[in-house]
Amino acid sequence: MGDLPPDLDRLRTLETWLSLSLKRVREEIAAAERPVEPWRAPRPQAAARAAVPRREPMPDWGISSAGIGQSVAEVHRGDCFAGGAMQPLSAERARAELADGVQPCGVCRPDRVLNQT
Repeated sequence: MGDLPPDLDRLRTLETWLSLSLKRVREEIAAAERPVEPWRAPRPQAAARAAVPRREPMPDWGISSAGIGQSVAEVHRGDCFAGGAMQPLSAERARAELADGVQPCGVCRPDRVLNQT
Protein backbone atom coordinates (compact mmCIF):
# COMPACT_ATOMS: atom_id res chain seq x y z
CA MET A 1 0.00 0.00 0.00
CA GLY A 2 1.97 2.96 -1.31
CA ASP A 3 -0.10 5.79 0.23
CA LEU A 4 0.41 4.79 3.89
CA PRO A 5 3.45 5.63 6.01
CA PRO A 6 6.09 2.86 6.12
CA ASP A 7 6.90 2.90 9.86
CA LEU A 8 4.87 1.54 12.78
CA ASP A 9 4.80 4.79 14.80
CA ARG A 10 3.14 6.79 12.03
CA LEU A 11 0.78 3.91 11.23
CA ARG A 12 -0.35 3.86 14.91
CA THR A 13 -0.82 7.63 14.86
CA LEU A 14 -2.92 7.36 11.72
CA GLU A 15 -4.93 4.53 13.27
CA THR A 16 -5.65 6.64 16.37
CA TRP A 17 -6.70 9.64 14.27
CA LEU A 18 -8.97 7.50 12.10
CA SER A 19 -10.55 5.87 15.17
CA LEU A 20 -11.28 9.24 16.77
CA SER A 21 -12.67 10.58 13.50
CA LEU A 22 -14.87 7.52 13.04
CA LYS A 23 -16.15 7.90 16.62
CA ARG A 24 -17.09 11.56 15.99
CA VAL A 25 -18.85 10.68 12.74
CA ARG A 26 -20.84 7.92 14.45
CA GLU A 27 -21.87 10.31 17.26
CA GLU A 28 -23.11 12.83 14.69
CA ILE A 29 -25.06 10.11 12.87
CA ALA A 30 -26.64 8.97 16.14
CA ALA A 31 -27.59 12.56 17.01
CA ALA A 32 -29.15 13.08 13.59
CA GLU A 33 -31.15 9.86 13.86
CA ARG A 34 -32.35 10.55 17.40
CA PRO A 35 -35.96 11.78 17.52
CA VAL A 36 -36.22 15.40 18.58
CA GLU A 37 -38.49 16.16 21.52
CA PRO A 38 -40.95 18.84 20.41
CA TRP A 39 -40.41 21.04 23.46
CA ARG A 40 -36.61 21.14 23.02
CA ALA A 41 -36.20 22.21 19.41
CA PRO A 42 -38.22 24.94 17.77
CA ARG A 43 -39.75 24.22 14.41
CA PRO A 44 -37.86 25.90 11.57
CA GLN A 45 -40.82 28.14 10.73
CA ALA A 46 -41.21 29.24 14.35
CA ALA A 47 -37.50 29.99 14.66
CA ALA A 48 -37.59 32.15 11.53
CA ARG A 49 -40.64 34.04 12.79
CA ALA A 50 -39.12 34.51 16.24
CA ALA A 51 -36.09 36.21 14.71
CA VAL A 52 -38.21 39.03 13.30
CA PRO A 53 -39.65 41.32 15.94
CA ARG A 54 -43.36 41.85 15.53
CA ARG A 55 -44.90 45.26 15.65
CA GLU A 56 -48.51 46.06 16.22
CA PRO A 57 -50.28 47.15 13.04
CA MET A 58 -50.40 50.91 12.73
CA PRO A 59 -53.91 52.29 13.20
CA ASP A 60 -55.31 54.66 10.59
CA TRP A 61 -56.28 57.16 13.29
CA GLY A 62 -55.55 57.62 16.96
CA ILE A 63 -56.13 59.87 19.93
CA SER A 64 -53.46 60.89 22.37
CA SER A 65 -54.80 61.38 25.84
CA ALA A 66 -54.14 64.50 27.86
CA GLY A 67 -51.55 63.86 30.49
CA ILE A 68 -48.18 64.97 31.74
CA GLY A 69 -46.69 67.36 29.19
CA GLN A 70 -49.92 67.51 27.17
CA SER A 71 -52.55 70.10 27.85
CA VAL A 72 -55.34 68.52 25.77
CA ALA A 73 -56.13 65.33 23.93
CA GLU A 74 -55.51 65.37 20.18
CA VAL A 75 -56.66 63.31 17.20
CA HIS A 76 -53.80 62.10 14.99
CA ARG A 77 -53.22 60.16 11.81
CA GLY A 78 -51.88 56.72 12.67
CA ASP A 79 -48.46 57.44 11.18
CA CYS A 80 -48.01 60.78 12.98
CA PHE A 81 -44.71 61.04 14.84
CA ALA A 82 -46.17 63.63 17.21
CA GLY A 83 -48.86 61.28 18.49
CA GLY A 84 -46.76 59.34 20.96
CA ALA A 85 -48.79 56.62 22.65
CA MET A 86 -52.17 56.71 20.96
CA GLN A 87 -55.38 54.84 21.42
CA PRO A 88 -56.48 53.51 17.99
CA LEU A 89 -59.64 54.99 16.46
CA SER A 90 -61.77 54.22 13.44
CA ALA A 91 -62.30 57.00 10.92
CA GLU A 92 -65.89 57.42 12.12
CA ARG A 93 -64.83 57.68 15.74
CA ALA A 94 -62.06 60.16 14.83
CA ARG A 95 -64.63 62.32 13.03
CA ALA A 96 -66.91 62.12 16.07
CA GLU A 97 -64.09 63.12 18.44
CA LEU A 98 -63.23 66.10 16.23
CA ALA A 99 -66.92 67.08 16.09
CA ASP A 100 -67.08 66.87 19.90
CA GLY A 101 -64.27 69.42 20.20
CA VAL A 102 -61.14 67.30 20.52
CA GLN A 103 -58.28 69.20 18.90
CA PRO A 104 -56.69 67.93 15.68
CA CYS A 105 -52.93 67.49 15.68
CA GLY A 106 -51.17 70.52 14.25
CA VAL A 107 -48.52 68.33 12.59
CA CYS A 108 -50.51 65.67 10.72
CA ARG A 109 -53.77 67.65 10.39
CA PRO A 110 -56.26 64.75 10.48
CA ASP A 111 -59.14 67.19 10.17
CA ARG A 112 -58.13 67.98 6.61
CA VAL A 113 -58.07 64.31 5.62
CA LEU A 114 -61.29 63.55 7.46
CA ASN A 115 -63.00 66.48 5.64
CA GLN A 116 -63.25 68.58 8.79
CA THR A 117 -62.66 72.30 8.87
